[in-house]
Amino acid sequence: MGILSNIFHKIFPGSAPKPAPAPAQAQAPKPAAPAPSAPAAPQAQAQAQAQPQAAPMQQVDVEQILNDMQKSSGQQLNWRTSIVDLLKLLGLDSSLAARKELAAELHYTGDTSDSATMNIWLHRQVMNKLAANGGKVPADLRD
Repeated sequence: MGILSNIFHKIFPGSAPKPAPAPAQAQAPKPAAPAPSAPAAPQAQAQAQAQPQAAPMQQVDVEQILNDMQKSSGQQLNWRTSIVDLLKLLGLDSSLAARKELAAELHYTGDTSDSATMNIWLHRQVMNKLAANGGKVPADLRD
């Protein structure tokens, strides 16, 4: 499991969406399933009608969740601007090696030796991913 998935599991407990694949990881279209034969079609329709519709995914207030986590942690962490503090708040590894791993996972193309620039980019990308996957993230934390 990747670091981004761990972040999702901490913020979306129990119903964590899987992060949307990055554009470079887009999957090839699946081949179309063969059309059902005429006698099976009414049965397939009946099964489709019998299954309940999936409830729309409720948006999760990421800011509230993280603020609540910070209050209960007793630590002064600036999760709003620091990827290191965000990872610490979530109880995840915030080491440079872990952040480089997260950068690779998110397809960072910059210089990972420039940790300040990488950290800013990582924080913004994590917030964008949270917003793209059902998280309500303040506009000033996203692109």
